[in-house]
Amino acid sequence: MDSAWTFPVFFVFKAGTSLVGCACVPSGVSKMAAEILRFEDFELDRSAYELRRAGTGVHLQRIPFQLLSLLVERRGQLVTREEILEYIWGRGVFVDSENAIRTAVRKIRRALNDDADAPRFVITVPAKGYRFVAPISLRPSASSVAIYHAPNLPLPLPDKPSIAVLPFTNMSGDRDQEYFSDGITDDLITALSRVPGLFVIAHTSTFTYKGKAAKAQDIGRELGVAYLLEGSVRKSDNKLRITAQLVDTTGGNHLWAERYDRPLKDIFALQDEIVQKIVTTLKLQLTLEQRGWGARKHTDNLEAYDYYLRGLEYASSYSKEGIAQARRLWEKAVALDPEYAEAYAWLGRTYNLEWVYRWSADPQTLERAFELERKAVALDDSLPTAHSRLGQTYSLQQQYDQAIAEGERAIALDPNNADSYFVQANVLNNAGRSEEALRMLAQGMRLNPRYSPIYLEELGKAYYQLDRYSEAIATLKEATRRSPTSTNVQLALTLNYLGQWLSQESPPAQTLEPALTAAQRALALNDSYTSHVVLGDVYLYQQQYDHALVEMERAVAVAPTEAFSYASLAMVLSYMGRSEHAVEAAAQARRLESHSIFPQSYFARVGNADTVAGRYNEARAALQRALSGFPNRRGIHLMLAVVYSELGQAAEARAEAAEVLRLNPHFSLAVHKQRMPIKDPTALERHLAALRKAGLK
Repeated sequence: MDSAWTFPVFFVFKAGTSLVGCACVPSGVSKMAAEILRFEDFELDRSAYELRRAGTGVHLQRIPFQLLSLLVERRGQLVTREEILEYIWGRGVFVDSENAIRTAVRKIRRALNDDADAPRFVITVPAKGYRFVAPISLRPSASSVAIYHAPNLPLPLPDKPSIAVLPFTNMSGDRDQEYFSDGITDDLITALSRVPGLFVIAHTSTFTYKGKAAKAQDIGRELGVAYLLEGSVRKSDNKLRITAQLVDTTGGNHLWAERYDRPLKDIFALQDEIVQKIVTTLKLQLTLEQRGWGARKHTDNLEAYDYYLRGLEYASSYSKEGIAQARRLWEKAVALDPEYAEAYAWLGRTYNLEWVYRWSADPQTLERAFELERKAVALDDSLPTAHSRLGQTYSLQQQYDQAIAEGERAIALDPNNADSYFVQANVLNNAGRSEEALRMLAQGMRLNPRYSPIYLEELGKAYYQLDRYSEAIATLKEATRRSPTSTNVQLALTLNYLGQWLSQESPPAQTLEPALTAAQRALALNDSYTSHVVLGDVYLYQQQYDHALVEMERAVAVAPTEAFSYASLAMVLSYMGRSEHAVEAAAQARRLESHSIFPQSYFARVGNADTVAGRYNEARAALQRALSGFPNRRGIHLMLAVVYSELGQAAEARAEAAEVLRLNPHFSLAVHKQRMPIKDPTALERHLAALRKAGLK
């Protein structure tokens, strides 16, 4: 069964931190990991864990499949027996390697119809190992998102005019004015991104060039754009000077350059003038309706606008102190201009973050976020940020239809906003629609090639929820390389190692030790209740029950009002055979249900606890709630098969067993018996008997 998680990790979204992207791969991970490999009329689809010939599946057991994947990935190279042993079985595992490897190779040859004496695919290197020799071609997997990690690798140009706005230089001679030049840059990016027929790179990617000398041609290749807008800002008293120039990245030529000296009060009209000049220069064909479009005027109050820009600077830290200071500045902005929609949207975001991070015990925090974001939309229904932020809050309230609708509206209003794609991916992941989340991430990543590691976290989350653990682990290892102190990444890695092990994709020694290491690292980074719960999960599946119980009790101590802590405690107590205490903990979890930030995981854990405790009616209700959000979670179907068998609902039990086999055709009851951590042998045998009755073997 699965580890009863629906990825309960905090994912926060920083303005401009957009995501995934292009046709490259993480450090140390082969590009082949996200693609289908073809040789002759065979296809090796590692994301689907399937070998096909002329479109028809070819049966190949787990170990031969893993070995074939390794050999194909290392095509033309000698793969030694020692490397094979470590890759498939892990270090410190004692197996009859010679016979095991020979058996796997023999099964590969049988599946490929290969002749050992005249091999077309796999040749034996005597006393050394094996080599895959057939030519291969690559085809991207339709639902995989490749990771862009080499910033100097050229990106193809889009099929429309494309531009990146580099950070405008602060020429005021005062570093405290940096926020203003950055704000002007952001405003121009936002304005251009709403121009129909134009492809615009996100803030996060362009700001990686701030203060750096780089050739226009190099930047164009790295970001995959044909044009750059660069310039400078000087603000003095009530006067403003902006210089701007448009550069063709293919040849480095300046298409136009202009200097503007205006009163500060004309700042929005000046931004509009610059954008219109770019539209004219690039000869963009706009309809009559689109020609009436102009740069957004934030507010008539320049002091409010100044507070707004200063707030963005503080919020970029995403620290508790930075968010608090940003809130104070945005409150001043809306006090000066009560119709300042953007300031209301960002003000609502501060309450959203406060609720997610549990910085406040006020139960009205999320409602306050909702109130402010709805006000922003009411003031300006054409503001993409307001719709996107409102969608996030709907998602946190588990109102997914409304959340998705708001996200779609944000993207329709500004199809170049990488943040909107990222937020929508998060919402879709939370709603259990991870295949769609992958598509959102891919688009967001292309718009933001220098994406933040949180994009990798969200991508790992999508893969995890699709049971694509190998891809998730590869993605999260790259996230670890980029952000080695991220607790979220270590928690996510732990969950995927556990998921891989529980799904019977790999042997215990290959995955549980890395899971334990990642969980311990997460706890060392952040003594949070989620860190204790995840470490407790690893101990539970290692059948170190006392250690598991200690961690769950610590989770409750750290977060005594969080339903998820009590649900996790209930599950461990139930598996240990302490049913009475498990029922008490589950009852407390139910009383705190409205406090759960991870509702599907909460229901899954309570359902698991009730199932093992023999409370089948209660378990059925909880597991059905969990399944409604995540219909493809193998572990939930497995437990429901037990519940329906025990309740005498044979047809329903068989249907759940069929779902288990659909999601994992190689499911083995013998392996499940070894890995299911029900401590009492009698209770474990009853669990297995119910699964046999449902039709599993």
